[in-house]
Amino acid sequence: MKTTFQMLLALLLAAPTAVAGELVWVEEDGTTVEPLGLVEGALKDRHFGFPDNDNGPGTLLKWSYGEQDRGGPDRDAPLVTDRPDFTEASSTVGRRVLQVEFGYTFTMDEESSGRMHQHSAGEPLFRYGFGADWLELRLAFFPVSQRTDSGGGWSSEGGSRDLYLGTKIALTSQECHYPEMAIILQSTVPSGSRGFTNDEVLPGVNLLYSWEVNNAISIGGSTQANRSLDESTNDPYLDIAQSATVVLGLSDQIGMFTEWYAFFPDGADTARVEHYFDGGFTVLLSNDVQFDIRAGYGLSRSADDFFVGTGLSIRFQ
Repeated sequence: MKTTFQMLLALLLAAPTAVAGELVWVEEDGTTVEPLGLVEGALKDRHFGFPDNDNGPGTLLKWSYGEQDRGGPDRDAPLVTDRPDFTEASSTVGRRVLQVEFGYTFTMDEESSGRMHQHSAGEPLFRYGFGADWLELRLAFFPVSQRTDSGGGWSSEGGSRDLYLGTKIALTSQECHYPEMAIILQSTVPSGSRGFTNDEVLPGVNLLYSWEVNNAISIGGSTQANRSLDESTNDPYLDIAQSATVVLGLSDQIGMFTEWYAFFPDGADTARVEHYFDGGFTVLLSNDVQFDIRAGYGLSRSADDFFVGTGLSIRFQ
């Protein structure tokens, strides 16, 4: 019968052993089996099994056409932001990269039933690459100050809207006429101030796609489906949103965009279709800092009349 010491020694000889920084399997006779590099990576790293010097593939999928290397964010290139247009970027920020996008928006709407002036200051969106280059976690909240006049004089109300949570997944990079694509799984959670909260979780999904036509022109769009509540009856309905945008590079530092987007309520009691047109400029202050300005107006009677805003985006890597 083996002694306790002999059993322990046999167990150690049969266990994985680190040799010259590489994980190998040691047999009882002292010979080693081929390296288990993947296991080593999983043990070394806590980010989905990718070693510290490997950010994984840039996209979750790839087109069967072409010989692409699955793209991914270029950390040496200028940052790509989700603001200032309505259409989100079809790329992620990259693993272990934090990008913060701030903004301010003034919105004005005048109808026969009354007038509304709204200020949204801060609008912070936090984007963090987690696990691999193709995965991004998102969090945003929107402080709001609003003045309304329903015929009896102006009244003011302030607070914040419900917290926004999301996960962006980079699906493909562009290959010829096949687009760069990403999808956002998103939701708002009831955390806002009284008068601005929906008091329930409203999930949704956002499909993003874009094409780089040449070094100066790119086009893109998004298709969203979100659960919403009717403002008058508070009954739920499906809100479909569609957008299309054109981005022009005027120089290495200055860009401009023009965009159309619309909301199509399905099953709503009183909500109506809203169409908007907006445009703006972006200015790169450095590869990791961008300033922006935008303005737009409603094209349909039910849409807000006018809005204008500005913002700043910063990348930490």
